[in-house]
Amino acid sequence: MIGDVSSDARQGDIVAAYDKQGTAIGYGFWNPGAPIALRIVKSSPGKPDDAWFEAAIKKAVSLRKDILKLDENTDAYRVINGDGDFLSGLVVDKLGDTLSIEVSSIAVMRRLPRWIKILHEALGTKKEIVQVDDHVARVEGIMPSDIPKSSVRFVKVKEYGVVQEVDFAEGHKTGFFCDQRENRRQFGQLCQGLRVLDICCYSGGFSIAAKLGGATEVTGVDLDEKAIERAKRNMNLNQVRCEFVHADAFSWIRQMQKNGKTWDVVLCDPPKFVDSRDEELQAEGLKKYNDLNVLAMQLVAPNGIFITCSCSGLVSAEAFEDLISKAAHRYQKRLQIFNRTGPGGDHPNVSHHPEGRYLKVIWSRMGG
Repeated sequence: MIGDVSSDARQGDIVAAYDKQGTAIGYGFWNPGAPIALRIVKSSPGKPDDAWFEAAIKKAVSLRKDILKLDENTDAYRVINGDGDFLSGLVVDKLGDTLSIEVSSIAVMRRLPRWIKILHEALGTKKEIVQVDDHVARVEGIMPSDIPKSSVRFVKVKEYGVVQEVDFAEGHKTGFFCDQRENRRQFGQLCQGLRVLDICCYSGGFSIAAKLGGATEVTGVDLDEKAIERAKRNMNLNQVRCEFVHADAFSWIRQMQKNGKTWDVVLCDPPKFVDSRDEELQAEGLKKYNDLNVLAMQLVAPNGIFITCSCSGLVSAEAFEDLISKAAHRYQKRLQIFNRTGPGGDHPNVSHHPEGRYLKVIWSRMGG
């Protein structure tokens, strides 16, 4: 979609963008070699300078601290959510006294040292860890020497009284999924006196919330052996007992079906299955969602609760619900959907970027 480019525009620069008629669109980060060559950060007149970025960071912090008042219940939340906070290419989670920073733009990486100081000052944090996905580093032109080194490995965080240990070396993404915080709390409140199955349990957040909420028995399953080890550590930190199983969810569920096992509550929270616009890869990802949910539904006891999630931004809420409903109907089941949720307010998305609304959670009771 990009036409003429000024000859003096350099990788990592802030450039002005105009439409075909010459009307100003805004200002953004420029990187001609990257798949996202232009990242718009400001749509109003006036080129963003250091003061503008400082104000944008402080506005992001204010949303979490002053409006959402997250510090009252947790010390783990998202501080900057990329495009959702008008800072494309930057994701920052506050995890205890540590900032977990994920960079996906060379323009952000160049400005990061100054921004880190502003964040520490605004949040009272002391340490940071900066991570860049290997593929992103290659396409953005970020060199290993550009990435600040950190000795931070573990940090303990609290949300609504639940303790979680974050392992930055082995964890996925920023190390901890803050986006499910409110859903974990709601899940725990549903589980009193019930038997619970947590499929793709990662480090045990939903499982532990269920047990603390009064579940009689909790089983968590995940393919990542290190995640299962973390789940067991987190279980001990919260002084509860869950059964955590290291297994491939698909084959494990099939075995449970053969054994005739069912649970009162089944939660399905798989990793991102659709992360490409390529039609073939999208179809493959959607088939995985279908297959996993079809299998998981078979383990729900009569009139039991079935909760399923998707964190694929390229799958809309409507498309995901349609897929789940059709999967149920194919097996003569009906879902009584009683809630639809997403991430907490610390994961905002802006009105012109619907893909930013990536997390979808469908809460249902399994009917006949």
